[in-house]
Amino acid sequence: MSLLGSILTYNQSFVEKKAYKPFQTSKFPDQKMVVLTCMDTRLSQLLPHAMNIKNGDAKIIKNAGAVITHPYGSIMRSIIVALYELKAKEVYIVGHHGCGMAGLQAESVLEKAKKHGVSEEALERLLAQGIDVNQFLSGFDKVEDSVKHSANVVRTHPLIPHDVPVHALVICPKTGKLDVVENGYDIVQAAKPSQQ
Repeated sequence: MSLLGSILTYNQSFVEKKAYKPFQTSKFPDQKMVVLTCMDTRLSQLLPHAMNIKNGDAKIIKNAGAVITHPYGSIMRSIIVALYELKAKEVYIVGHHGCGMAGLQAESVLEKAKKHGVSEEALERLLAQGIDVNQFLSGFDKVEDSVKHSANVVRTHPLIPHDVPVHALVICPKTGKLDVVENGYDIVQAAKPSQQ
């Protein structure tokens, strides 16, 4: 049986047994938070448990490295929608140690793409469209700097209010220990005009 076949067989049983009932919740996050984290498989269950996030508590967005590469891309749009339409109040950018995006070089990805049949012509079309493939496919040097950068993209976005706390954290994928790189409450407080 194919992987899809086994998923669909399991799903049929899941629905028939009403195993979905413990997961029912509303579309609004109970803890009023949106989390951008990495798609790393080690974080799938570890991160929610380490942050005490239960089903329905948070909007969780995942991508490679928890990186926001463009202020007007789909990640940023999702964060904006979570804040304005889904009642989230805080943003958490959570990277992790040992991330596959750390030190990733575009050349390595492109080499593998070519081995899988991607042609030189396809790469030339990207260049003709103004895509900087090296920048698009490169990772970061230090995870702490990366989460700070992504938090800053959110914090300084013209559609994000200045009073939204944007936190930058790094999680250990072995133990779940969280390290705060930037405390969004402190940054919001420091940005407030002093009252005299």
